[in-house]
Amino acid sequence: MTLTGAGLSTDSGVPDYRGPNAPARLPMTYGEFVSGPTARQRYWARSHIGWSRMTGAVPNPGHRALAALEARGRIDLLITQNVDGLHEAAGSNALALHGRIAEVVCLACRTISSRSSLHERLQRLNPRYAEQHVDVASRPDGDVDLDDTSAFVVPDCDACGGVLKPHVVFFGENVPTPRVQRCYDAVEALVDRHGALLVAGSSLTVMSGLRFVKRAAKLGVPVVIVNRGATRGDDLATYKLDAGCSEFLGELAGSELRGA
Repeated sequence: MTLTGAGLSTDSGVPDYRGPNAPARLPMTYGEFVSGPTARQRYWARSHIGWSRMTGAVPNPGHRALAALEARGRIDLLITQNVDGLHEAAGSNALALHGRIAEVVCLACRTISSRSSLHERLQRLNPRYAEQHVDVASRPDGDVDLDDTSAFVVPDCDACGGVLKPHVVFFGENVPTPRVQRCYDAVEALVDRHGALLVAGSSLTVMSGLRFVKRAAKLGVPVVIVNRGATRGDDLATYKLDAGCSEFLGELAGSELRGA
């Protein structure tokens, strides 16, 4: 079983919040997003530019290595805290713990639509907006550093006129219970299978991922953590490696293939 975090995608050019060189910054919370039109305008303006950049990201050797291990039956469940879809692009059947940025949900009627369709609507409503802000820096989760968003036009849901939100779990929201339970079940199944939990590229700062490490340690399941920098799970780890994910996972997958 494997749990991945933002550190796995940095080699694909997707910045993270908590890496050793990451500047201090916080994402928008759910409470902020639903507080009113101004906050949503700020979110979608930044995200509109970031989406154009994120769609150019491709899986790196770490993603491809995990897909190869999964294909060989060495990973029974791949859980990711990332919303970028790069695991799926590499060929993995990942459980996206926090959802996928490629989907949009209406908070009123719960209709789910594609982010690419919304992007086209945003382009029509805000022509050349991204081109006018090519110099702003990229941030994690597909947005950018942009202060003045007052001119950005945000559309409503096509189906009911409700508020549109990326279909991801914001800070301040809960991961859906069935999704969490599936992960707990997979951890508990490791006991009978004499398996281990591999954590790759996650600082485990938020409880959404740390809880599975806690459960594994409580059950006596070995926990291996590969991450640049300290994590909240280090004291629970059977083995901790301070290293890059691409290098470690590439070597791990290569060893499996050589041992075939």
